[in-house]
Amino acid sequence: MDPLAYWIAFNRVRGIGPARLRALLDAFGTIEAAWHAPADALHEVGLDRRSLASLVQARDELDPAAELARVETAGVDVLTWEDPRYPEHLRTIYDPPPVLYVRGELRPEDDWAVAMVGTRRASAYGREAARTLAGDLARAGVTIISGLARGIDGQVHRAALEVGGRTIAVLGSGIDIIYPWENSKLAEEIVGHGALVSEYGLGIPPEASNFPPRNRIISGLSRGVVVVEAGERSGALITADFAADQGRDVFAVPGSIFQRGSQGTNRLIRDGAQPVLCANDVLEALNMTAVAEHVEAQLLLPTDATEALLLELLAEEPIYVDEVGRAAGLPIATVSSTLALMELKGLVRQVGGMQYIRAREAGPVYVVE
Repeated sequence: MDPLAYWIAFNRVRGIGPARLRALLDAFGTIEAAWHAPADALHEVGLDRRSLASLVQARDELDPAAELARVETAGVDVLTWEDPRYPEHLRTIYDPPPVLYVRGELRPEDDWAVAMVGTRRASAYGREAARTLAGDLARAGVTIISGLARGIDGQVHRAALEVGGRTIAVLGSGIDIIYPWENSKLAEEIVGHGALVSEYGLGIPPEASNFPPRNRIISGLSRGVVVVEAGERSGALITADFAADQGRDVFAVPGSIFQRGSQGTNRLIRDGAQPVLCANDVLEALNMTAVAEHVEAQLLLPTDATEALLLELLAEEPIYVDEVGRAAGLPIATVSSTLALMELKGLVRQVGGMQYIRAREAGPVYVVE
């Protein structure tokens, strides 16, 4: 049986989240072996009584092959931790979802993404700020990520689409259930110019408890999070908290001190978030002023053994190009040209005087044989 069937089946078991599934994979080696493991072995791995009971019941009631067929019939793509297409930024967070359901298409250029979130009760000021910032970022080649909610979320998705950009909506329900329903048409437009994404299986309703965990995916897919407008108790602030925990930059649009809808964003700025007055504030802070060039470099310049070696030698402390060359045992001309290409890819950054550091966002480099 296709192993994907077992991933989907596990995803429908209550009490088996990322940490417990990781423990099962470590213990049994494969997702199929974990699904069929005896109850006593599952208990030894550390499943508590409730989670063990849920898994045993699920194995009696679920047919993994039927679950896979259901997803395929719905035209939904499924990405797991084992899939090389799984978004690298998301893979690095503390608790990445084991399974992602996708309608539409995730592309390499979506690596250059910014999340934009805010209140459902957006003011005229908030709506205009959201549309202006999202449109300008999308024109610059940035993928806009949000949650398809009423208010600010809907505004940023629409603004990205209107300028021909890409946008990704992360749902708090099964990917076949659009919430709120009035955004159904918007969701279909997003499928054609980006993707709908969810960690929840088909048919899962938009329960209130689903949305806070959903927010970690919104921030996890992005390089930074912009909170456009938010009151003191806005759910958008949860996304900002996740972003900070994940090492993402947090931005906020300042507002009137007399408006309740700006109390959350103003507090974020007071506590250290970067104020946003225009899209370029975000682009410069995230080193994304030349996204098109970055994307072209990633797509057209294959990673090789030289890049892999140089990336291994770089860290967060600046190193002179001459020192890198000596450590690599390569001619300075080769090192300099390779580092220049790597900077276009966003793998390294020059911090002045021919000193380089490894970019914080740089993931593992795979050598093309």
